[in-house]
Amino acid sequence: MTNYLLAGGGTAGHVNPLLSLADEIMSQAGQHKVWALGTAEGLESRLVPQRGYELLTVPRLPMPRKLNGYLLKFPLLFAESVKLVKKYLQENKIDVVVGFGGYASAPAYRAAKSLAIPYVIHEANALPGYANRIGANGAAAVGVTFSQTVLPNSTVVGMPLRKEVLELMKTDLRFEAETFFGLDTKLTTLLVTGGSLGARRINETIEDSRALLEAAGIQVIHIVGSRAELPDVSEGGYRRISYCDRMDLALAAADFAVARSGAATVSEFAAVGLPAVFVPYPVGNGEQKLNAQDLVEAGGALVVDDAQFTPEYVRTKLVPTISNAKLVKEMSAKALSVGLQDGSRRLLELVNGVL
Repeated sequence: MTNYLLAGGGTAGHVNPLLSLADEIMSQAGQHKVWALGTAEGLESRLVPQRGYELLTVPRLPMPRKLNGYLLKFPLLFAESVKLVKKYLQENKIDVVVGFGGYASAPAYRAAKSLAIPYVIHEANALPGYANRIGANGAAAVGVTFSQTVLPNSTVVGMPLRKEVLELMKTDLRFEAETFFGLDTKLTTLLVTGGSLGARRINETIEDSRALLEAAGIQVIHIVGSRAELPDVSEGGYRRISYCDRMDLALAAADFAVARSGAATVSEFAAVGLPAVFVPYPVGNGEQKLNAQDLVEAGGALVVDDAQFTPEYVRTKLVPTISNAKLVKEMSAKALSVGLQDGSRRLLELVNGVL
């Protein structure tokens, strides 16, 4: 029996791979136990208990970026978080810690190291986050999603995928998906998503291009995100929803996609062979553009800057691409060629290898 502590959270990009690894652990033979470490404010506070795992919490402590009072208090606050995690590790007799980055991971790495408990890092993005960059130096092993990620002694394991995506790869859900969304089985389907919060540029461009897409015989599943404040719409071949709780069916229905290039999105599209135009998030350190690099170089996707994703781009590039069935089929095969479908298994093997 092995006791695992999985640390991460804050966003779906951290929580979903954490839960995927937890499910993989529990599917193995043996009486293993899994705890998750996160914050009370993050997405993990809802998703972890829903999946049946116990969530241990630490305070949400952003890294200080200004010379102010918080900077002076941070070392003491961080030390208190480390002390709390050490208590969790000792009480639950944890054998190994796995961190996915984010607020909970940094104190988890420090606490594990102080108790001589091995810890393993999984980095989702092509450009590592701060907690994982610092923690990698003392890690027993480091798993990365993308080949271009630079961390010491790293191994490419891919992304631990959600259960519903894994099921999609085993079963043909196309007819069920088209029925679920009320789609025409004879038309090409475009999936558009900017992530759970949405993407303003993508939403505005697709909204302005609805007539053009309809004229080209392209029906659309448009997931606008929770911040868009746009009403759900079902008109002709256009479906607009703020949130999709059946992404497996959205992926099954789609022939092509437009999306931000978050690590999970890129990994899922490659795993199921869904070609796409990626519109990387223009703010931050540029990790989204790098996330898509392997898939773009393989020919399974295109990338366009946020400012260049306009109705003109839809007219001159997106519609001609989607309308070329032979090209779309070739892009799908090329996406599959770089997709890793067993990230959870590969990560667990890396983790168990340090025990």
